[in-house]
Amino acid sequence: MGYPHALTRVEGRVAIRNGAWEVTAAGAASYSNQNLFAVRTNVTNAEKTIFKKIIDGEIPADIVYQDEHCLAFNDIAPQAPIHVLVIPKKEIEHLDAISAEDAFLAAHLFTVIQKVTRDLGVNHSYRLISNCGAAAGQTVPHLHFHILAGRNLQWPPG
Repeated sequence: MGYPHALTRVEGRVAIRNGAWEVTAAGAASYSNQNLFAVRTNVTNAEKTIFKKIIDGEIPADIVYQDEHCLAFNDIAPQAPIHVLVIPKKEIEHLDAISAEDAFLAAHLFTVIQKVTRDLGVNHSYRLISNCGAAAGQTVPHLHFHILAGRNLQWPPG
């Protein structure tokens, strides 16, 4: 798979940075996977991703939109003044894993992205990113889109 780390227990808010995770517990300092929770390698498909745990309500998130098919929430480690993640509730690993049966869901995700950017007042002025696979920088094996806005975004990106 190429995803080296999996969360085994989390309480509080979580950020993923360069394949590592960081937790900020309520009323506590910030901790990383090196000093707070156990990290396992050789992740199996049976383990829940951090996004699945958010969908299931096991981990809190600052939700900006939700319906029966998807969820949008503020990134805990924003890379721009506005940094929202949009994810399907269905577990799909990345863009290349979308099948023909997911056509409605794929179209719905883009409709939700339009709604979220309009609601945030940044429609026509945002960047949309989806990393596909670990080599492209995907750190969570669950399809997700980053909406970045609120500042001038340079090209090429990092």
